[in-house]
Amino acid sequence: MSPIADMLTQLRNAQARGHAEAVLSFSKMKLDVAQILRDKNFIGGVEKRKKKIKKSEFDVLALTLKYENGAGVISGVKMISKPSRRMYSGKQKLRQVQSGYGISVISTSKGIMTGDDAKKAGVGGEVIFEIW
Repeated sequence: MSPIADMLTQLRNAQARGHAEAVLSFSKMKLDVAQILRDKNFIGGVEKRKKKIKKSEFDVLALTLKYENGAGVISGVKMISKPSRRMYSGKQKLRQVQSGYGISVISTSKGIMTGDDAKKAGVGGEVIFEIW
């Protein structure tokens, strides 16, 4: 399974159970995706922490979940690129998600960014997922 797909599944499951935060294993790509989700108000906060298990210590990512009227802010997620099939899009073919209510997250040569930001920067790339 893809690390990003695993991250999104953990977010959805934690939100469905009403948890205040989700704690995930750390990677730089997950941190970049989490910061985009925070900036677009899908999650409340992002924090890198150290976690100790027995004698070893490793980094984790703590994501604060957001709720409106008792319901989670994230209503749907769709993985576009999968490990078996990567989907790429040029800057002209980037489209709106859910009539502008959602965002697409794209890995470009200039880093991970939303579809709108990639269009403004004039770059295309691998469309990782859509969220609304």
